[in-house]
Amino acid sequence: MVQPVTVLFWLYASSGGSAGPRQSIGRSAMRLLRCRAMTPTEAPLAANPPNSSAILEREAGLHRNLTPRQLSMIAVGGAIGTGLFLGSALSVKLAGPGVILSYAAAAAIALALMWALGEMTIAHPVAGSFGVYAEIYLHPWAGFAMRYSYWLGQVIAIGSEMVAASIYCKHWLPGVPAWIWIAGFSAALIWVNASSVSSFGTFEYWFAMLKVVTIVLFLILGAALLLGIGFPRIGVTHYVAHGGFLPNGWTGVGLGVAMAVFSYLGLEIVAVTSGEAKDPATALPRAMRWTFARLGIFYIGGLAIVVGVVPWNQVGLGESPFVRVFESAGIPAAAVIMNFIVLTAALSSVNCNLYLTARMLFSLARGGYAPAALGKLSKRGAPVTALLASSIGMVAALFLERRYSATAYVYMLGAAFFGGIFVWLMIFVTHLAFRRRVLRLPRPPTRFGPRGYWASLFGALALGAVLVSTWWVPGLRITLTAGLPWLLFVSLCYFGWRKTRGRVIGVGNHG
Repeated sequence: MVQPVTVLFWLYASSGGSAGPRQSIGRSAMRLLRCRAMTPTEAPLAANPPNSSAILEREAGLHRNLTPRQLSMIAVGGAIGTGLFLGSALSVKLAGPGVILSYAAAAAIALALMWALGEMTIAHPVAGSFGVYAEIYLHPWAGFAMRYSYWLGQVIAIGSEMVAASIYCKHWLPGVPAWIWIAGFSAALIWVNASSVSSFGTFEYWFAMLKVVTIVLFLILGAALLLGIGFPRIGVTHYVAHGGFLPNGWTGVGLGVAMAVFSYLGLEIVAVTSGEAKDPATALPRAMRWTFARLGIFYIGGLAIVVGVVPWNQVGLGESPFVRVFESAGIPAAAVIMNFIVLTAALSSVNCNLYLTARMLFSLARGGYAPAALGKLSKRGAPVTALLASSIGMVAALFLERRYSATAYVYMLGAAFFGGIFVWLMIFVTHLAFRRRVLRLPRPPTRFGPRGYWASLFGALALGAVLVSTWWVPGLRITLTAGLPWLLFVSLCYFGWRKTRGRVIGVGNHG
């Protein structure tokens, strides 16, 4: 998923923390940008609205070759990007040591999302995922807007991370033009995604494993520094010094939640992979639980180590907090090691995002919301046409970033950030409608979260508050000023499509 924390980290650093959002982004965008045929599985038929079976069946054809361990690692790899390694510095600047509470609050929202999305995914494991669920239980407009908003965000993320990868490579070979790195990495990752879903799963598994190993080593090393095992003991000094645990008060913690939520974006990739998962009824719950547990430990534990080892007011916006911790332990070439890690993190994000964009376009095409050619599958069960179309979108994003960084691309970034929060918010709303329908059944589908509506209500209200709070977070105001016009634009596109194309599968049943 798009890593807005990384983006905003570079924006804020380059602006000195004082320039307006548009000015900061405009000046920084050039530097900052850098993730067996299907048998449709349904809940009991009575749980589905009229024609929902047809909506689910239209996405048939994808091969179910992703194993449970691949599902879990893909989700971890999609959610852990360069935002943790680099952008976490901005979160620390906002909240100080209280950033631990910011990430814990965001984890509660992510847990509620996992419950909601997991329950719907177990009932309907299809590639269109949350977009299809919104189309079934809310309205075709919701499915249309969610999938296109998500697609836009992933396309922008691909362009961003490709630029980042080329910047990282310049650290070793400064004489090689950036376009060579971009072209080479793009060709390799497109080939991986076009080969088969099992090739993608294997490749992303090892990409994600590298990030996981790095974070585990970081946590062990940080704990040793804090406890004085093999190093001079630091203890809890930095948690209470320099203004206390909440140097910027609860306001700083609250604003830090917005940044933390952006860090967790990518958790939903498990649902998108459900259309190609082996034994989804068993694999998906296990993958979601493990994914959330790992993310909670990595993010909350990682930030706790950072503010414990390095005084929060010395965490610079021009370097990775991880590098500071490794340097504190006396590890030589810490910057070189982290350069390699963030390079693989960027390529992992591109790999995941290419997968996601292809599946979103495939789903939209099968629903009649995009050209039918995008819904075709290769002999190996991969939506190659949709993949190539998304790659063209990547080229467009790169062009806009380089030529119109102060105007068009700025608003594309803002719309992408908005899209991530919008999709999560709509997942909660969809789950409320889903629960309302299935709880009346004598044999409802498998329940994944707590009983009742309280978890999804909490998630929806919390995300609404997070979205509003972006108005006061440095560099994040563009989320609303660009996101709301985007939502209006995509809504006009939907109603224009409906007027010109008429009714398609499922539309006639939603008014």
